[in-house]
Amino acid sequence: MLHLGLTPLLVLVLGVSLGAAFPHDTLGKGCRLSQYQSIAPEQRHAVDRMRQEFFLSLSLGLYLQVTNHKCNTKLFHRKWNAVNLPMSDRVLLVAAELNLTTAMLGLPAAPGFAELCREPLHFFRTAREAVQGCPLSLQVDPSHQPSGRLRHWLHKLHNAMRAESTECLRATTILHVLQVLDNLRCAALQDKC
Repeated sequence: MLHLGLTPLLVLVLGVSLGAAFPHDTLGKGCRLSQYQSIAPEQRHAVDRMRQEFFLSLSLGLYLQVTNHKCNTKLFHRKWNAVNLPMSDRVLLVAAELNLTTAMLGLPAAPGFAELCREPLHFFRTAREAVQGCPLSLQVDPSHQPSGRLRHWLHKLHNAMRAESTECLRATTILHVLQVLDNLRCAALQDKC
């Protein structure tokens, strides 16, 4: 189960579920997402290499605690994509995914894998900081509710964090980390996504 390291993510999930969100289709000046409209090939390669190494480790049974634990979460198995969400919901989705991703990549790991995580973790932390600038620069509309799709996913994330092991969440997050990259890019592209 998760402990202190994911408290900020829980706060984000609870805050969103209470209905605080952003007005549609405006990011504001403090929001620095435009730099993620195009993810550098080296970044994508570093993230994919880390993901493939983790997948190989799982298939070889090097992470026995994950393979022996029945992992029920299907956080990234959605019938919708970020492009199907309004812009404000995309930012909220990406913020939650980046919080989860940085928390999972920041967990202790074997030295070789920790080295593979170093560059992607730095990238995702930088992106998380850029996204965190968005809510501060946007006028919050308390009457706006996130879409049903996003509310449902945030509820699912909240439940997974309470019910699933850290190893399960880490495996799920790393195996779907390219989806997080794509969602970040989609949020940055706004209506061009």
